[in-house]
Amino acid sequence: MSNLPPWAQPLSLGIDLIDTGFQRPQFDASYLLVDANRAAFIDTGTNDSVPRLLDALTARGLGPDAVDWVIATHVHLDHAGGVGLLMQQLPHARLLVHPRGAPHLIDPTRLVQGAQAVYGVQAVASTYGTVLGVPAERVSTSYDGMTLQLGKRILQLFDTPGHARHHHCIWDARSQGIFSGDTFGLSYPELDTPQGRYILPSSTPVQFDPSALCQSVQRLMALQPTTAYLTHFGPVTDISVLGSRLMAQVHAMVDIARSVAEQPAAQRHALLCEQLLELYLAQYRALGGPIGDEAFASCVSLDVELNAQGLSVWLDRP
Repeated sequence: MSNLPPWAQPLSLGIDLIDTGFQRPQFDASYLLVDANRAAFIDTGTNDSVPRLLDALTARGLGPDAVDWVIATHVHLDHAGGVGLLMQQLPHARLLVHPRGAPHLIDPTRLVQGAQAVYGVQAVASTYGTVLGVPAERVSTSYDGMTLQLGKRILQLFDTPGHARHHHCIWDARSQGIFSGDTFGLSYPELDTPQGRYILPSSTPVQFDPSALCQSVQRLMALQPTTAYLTHFGPVTDISVLGSRLMAQVHAMVDIARSVAEQPAAQRHALLCEQLLELYLAQYRALGGPIGDEAFASCVSLDVELNAQGLSVWLDRP
């Protein structure tokens, strides 16, 4: 029987899923990897998530000095907002981040300003608190194909742009799984269908690139992982099926965006939100999704809003 706290779930092969508590249950995940009494966290959630991560570590009989790595898949605040605070609690850990993202976790000023531009100043303050930087001497940057060792297991980093240019994914040879951040989309357990997990892409502002994202998804599929460990939310299998659905949705989103490209900004945004919701709901219904339209819309409302914003930025990019 596991001694993990109720917000953490043992998976297999030394991997624990930690619900960070951000936004709602089963929305935002961190993963704790343990091998030979050495540990790593992949994604952290926000400052409010840090006590949960440390409690999960304690439940595994490990102290803060057992953590060798904190790995951010990318620097968006729902994935990395708690990195600075967590690193203060882990005396021997190094932060591993994509080289494009490293400056923003060393000095998060521009990162926070970018979030404020999307969500508003007050919302960022109440949601994320004070985002702390990490001393530069404790930060390592990844490169495509880089490997690192955790205990006896080997992790490999792959550059996976598309959702953001500062995104990498982590291949775990022991589990034959990929920690995919947002590259392999979003799949909320409450939207599970009789035909398996429901998945949708994330085109959040400001660096969405549909062509690069599809190439990254194909690259992950080529690894033939048994599992993709999503930050939003949890492990998914049937990788070839889900990957194909994901790319089909990306292409459909691009078609929608191009169809409204010439509309005035406010009208374009409203049309994008309306048509994206219709697209996602149609796919959900095609899979036999059981919950009603209003419940579905409520579950994906934040993603619809952010995806519409990201598509608008992509349309306006020179």
